[in-house]
Amino acid sequence: MLLVKLLLAHLLGDFLLQPGAWVKNKEAKKIRSPYLYFHVILHMLLPFLLIGKVNFWWMAILIGITHYVIDVMKLYFQNQSTQRRWFLVDQSLHLAVILIVWYLVARPSLDTKGLFDFDFYIIVTSLYFITHPAAIFIKVIISRWEPNAGDDMGKVHETGNTSLQDAGKYIGMLERLFVFVFILMGQWQSIGFLIAAKSVFRFGDLKDSDGRKLTEYVLIGTLTSFGMAIATGLVVKYFISQTG
Repeated sequence: MLLVKLLLAHLLGDFLLQPGAWVKNKEAKKIRSPYLYFHVILHMLLPFLLIGKVNFWWMAILIGITHYVIDVMKLYFQNQSTQRRWFLVDQSLHLAVILIVWYLVARPSLDTKGLFDFDFYIIVTSLYFITHPAAIFIKVIISRWEPNAGDDMGKVHETGNTSLQDAGKYIGMLERLFVFVFILMGQWQSIGFLIAAKSVFRFGDLKDSDGRKLTEYVLIGTLTSFGMAIATGLVVKYFISQTG
């Protein structure tokens, strides 16, 4: 409950109770912005009020001070090109502080016995495999049908020039992760829904391209991606059932 309240306080203070005007003012004036200090005070008050214990005051101050340091670091080091990266760093550091405060206050007994067992390692290994390594495997497998391989196929592929950079790769990674989790949960109908949803979104592109070769190329890539995720999920599920 303590950890949940600390997380809720952070989410309220950093998102719901921080207007866009505050953010713009902080980025423009940095440590001279009064909203930076309003923001920090808010991050002291919210956890103190949600926890509701007088002796938590010193932890609330600690959260406020660290929040100020992290935000100032972000304001001075980020720029237009690194804004997204610094947002992730900023939130990761805030989360780390919350976990430290939670541990110092709650003093939970962290029993790691059995945590890093066979099931853990096979799931972690499989999760990594179906992301970047699987993307490389699929690219190599379907490379012989790449639409840019020939002049006639290149004309078919011209409509894809406006695609987001590496979008297809990350879409594939996400869909394989979803399929893998659905298999471990036994939710096969969700996999069917995912395939149907992707087909609907891709239908317009393939229809506009008016190219049978591109349609076949996308279909081969999609089925290979789903097949690899399903096979990995089934293998992991089998081994977990054997060790369980």
